[in-house]
Amino acid sequence: MTILNVVKEHFWGFLAATGMTLQLTAVSLVLAVVIGLLFAFLKLSKNRAANIFADAYIGLTRGMPLIVQLMFLYFGISSILVLSPFWAGSLALAFHAGGYVAEILRGAIQNTDSGQTEAARSLGMSRFKAMRLIVLPQAFRRAIPPLGNQFIIGLKDSTLVAYLGVPELFSKAMTAAAANYQPFETYLVAGTYYLVLVMIFTWMVNKLEKRLTPHRQEATL
Repeated sequence: MTILNVVKEHFWGFLAATGMTLQLTAVSLVLAVVIGLLFAFLKLSKNRAANIFADAYIGLTRGMPLIVQLMFLYFGISSILVLSPFWAGSLALAFHAGGYVAEILRGAIQNTDSGQTEAARSLGMSRFKAMRLIVLPQAFRRAIPPLGNQFIIGLKDSTLVAYLGVPELFSKAMTAAAANYQPFETYLVAGTYYLVLVMIFTWMVNKLEKRLTPHRQEATL
């Protein structure tokens, strides 16, 4: 079976599985941003206990292999709450990516000019309102490049949920390779799908970065 035959036989199946991969990636990354923002605030808090808790979480997610986290969380969640493989995988991926997102957002918030917050406070804004309207919009603009990179990593990490039974692209490729006895050709085709997705993601992130980055005019003499 040639590569062309693999494409003809599995094109629509791989395309449907790609849709599942995109759903899984989108859900897990949205949850990761929410988790990351929460732990970024805990990291920046003046409360020592909150700092220790955030450090423990970030250290755990960054220090333990993702596949171990997936298995631990999947079977741990399943013993308490019955979830579908999709949602269990999404939560596990979000838990893992949240530690990296937390550090990205923490750095972006810290790099925002504190004078703007002080000015907002002097105008009568609450600390929460100043953070929401002044600091966070600027922090997210600064964080777009590293967040975009983390999103691409999240897309590639999603392959591991195949071991949880989620019918995404890599799972489909494994099933097809086992059936046609052509693993090289099958995984090459699947890898091409991932490459196209990464290229599209990269293009979208670059466009978003250019759109949100204010144009700077060079000073003329």
